[in-house]
Amino acid sequence: MAEEHESERSGRDRPATAADRRGRQSGQSSSADLGGGKGRATPSRDGRGQKTSPPAKLVRFLREVVAELRKVIWPNRKDLVSYTLVVLVFVSFMVALVALLDYVFAKGVFAVFGNG
Repeated sequence: MAEEHESERSGRDRPATAADRRGRQSGQSSSADLGGGKGRATPSRDGRGQKTSPPAKLVRFLREVVAELRKVIWPNRKDLVSYTLVVLVFVSFMVALVALLDYVFAKGVFAVFGNG
């Protein structure tokens, strides 16, 4: 039975390399043969290779800032109040914790070294 499957597969050889699986024939040249292979940096597409003036850079930066701000999902009033309360409660808790630790450590230092 296994011999039958072997004979059926003999007409369709399995590709030996990834390039063969992508469909490149052994006679075709690759990008590595043309000097575009590894060891060479990929050319930039965003114009970083070109020299631009500082005002042009500033204008581009501001356009990108505006484009990013348009992507922001701004909270509505209810969410904003909720987030603000959460932050205020958390900050109040942390202030109380640090104040308590400061008091405890101060008492400990005075107990060890005396009042001066």
